[in-house]
Amino acid sequence: MTHFGDLGSLKQLPGLAIQRLMEKGYGFGAEGDWKTAAMVRLMKIMTQGMKDAKGTSFMEDYTYNLAPGKEGILQAHMLEVCPTVADGKISIKEQPLSMGDREDPARLVFTSKTGPAVAVSLIDLGDRFRLIINDVNCKKVEKPMPKLPVATAFWTPEPNLRTGAEAWILAGGAHHTAFSYDLTSEQMGDWAACMGIEAVFIDKDTTIRQFRNELLWNSVAYRK
Repeated sequence: MTHFGDLGSLKQLPGLAIQRLMEKGYGFGAEGDWKTAAMVRLMKIMTQGMKDAKGTSFMEDYTYNLAPGKEGILQAHMLEVCPTVADGKISIKEQPLSMGDREDPARLVFTSKTGPAVAVSLIDLGDRFRLIINDVNCKKVEKPMPKLPVATAFWTPEPNLRTGAEAWILAGGAHHTAFSYDLTSEQMGDWAACMGIEAVFIDKDTTIRQFRNELLWNSVAYRK
């Protein structure tokens, strides 16, 4: 689907169906985001059969908590987050949705697990791809959000929100990501190297001065 007003014979947006398909290993990227869909599928293949896997999903930067000492990014989407990342009870809720002019869609609602994870964004620079790899730390949300009836995660990017967000913007990162508790930045970097794709890392050691220089050097190294 590329337009919420062109849903054909669908009676509602198929959010629940998409969540179940991701749970089975399919890739998904909202609003026609094929690159993120491809990365979600790839990362699910990479983690298939992994013992004690905590989950892999499509995610979206939803809003920011800028309160000092509590900084982080709330991850959500209006319907489609994979239940493999859920922590605890999962419920099914039917709630109104203003987009699409259809029946109120059902969706799985839950909060995601805590702990370290990796979020990646594959972007198209015209003459090459760049894979942006960010280590993140998922935390519990401080308060219930009853007026946000969707699946959520809450994380702080490494090395902190201020530097992580600035580096993400400088690299051209999208608001959609492929996200996994079960893969490392090193593994994602190895995949990018195998594919001949530029990879940039945002982690605990990142500084903006160093990161700007790295982007500049890469623009020369990957020039065609």
